[in-house]
Amino acid sequence: MKYAIDVMTREICFDGFLRVARYCLRHSLFAGGWSAVLYRERLESIEAAAAVLYDPAVDQVIMVEQFRIGALEQGRGAWTLEPVGGVVHSGEDPVEVVRREAREEAGCEVLDLAPIGSVLINPGIAAQRVQLYCGRVSASGAGGIFGLSQEGEETRVRVLDLDHTIDGLYAGALDNATAIISLQWLALNRERLRARWCPGGSPC
Repeated sequence: MKYAIDVMTREICFDGFLRVARYCLRHSLFAGGWSAVLYRERLESIEAAAAVLYDPAVDQVIMVEQFRIGALEQGRGAWTLEPVGGVVHSGEDPVEVVRREAREEAGCEVLDLAPIGSVLINPGIAAQRVQLYCGRVSASGAGGIFGLSQEGEETRVRVLDLDHTIDGLYAGALDNATAIISLQWLALNRERLRARWCPGGSPC
């Protein structure tokens, strides 16, 4: 099959905290030929990076709880438990973004990073891609409230036992994509990371 897209028009409908564009387009069909002309609105490009913070010495993860407008009407309310993360602006290195966000949102210094992967969050409506990592940190003394007030940000640090968090994940206690993907990856890669970050059982 030839994958083809014919974008006829693109106009910016809204340009505020987010940018929304309206497309008029058609695309090639699996069965051959072209689709009907479609009109679609899309949240425009948002590149982000996030990291689940892990202390292999004590087998704990550090996550942050914060207000999210997208969860406003959801059953759990508008506060979600997530890995640290932020927007990757033009020219920024995603690795440096997660290191900065770990300091700003959780007061943690990232000692090492393992890449998890690059994920499209909701390709049906948004051009949003998140680079996910697992960051090695020390959980000793972690806790408190952080965030940049000038960005309207307030984050509460949660230090969690990894086994308990994974059990909660499979019980449906976490419902955002970055948390689910990164914790499932960590569950599968925990022993490999501990061998790499604490070789021979040495202190991490």
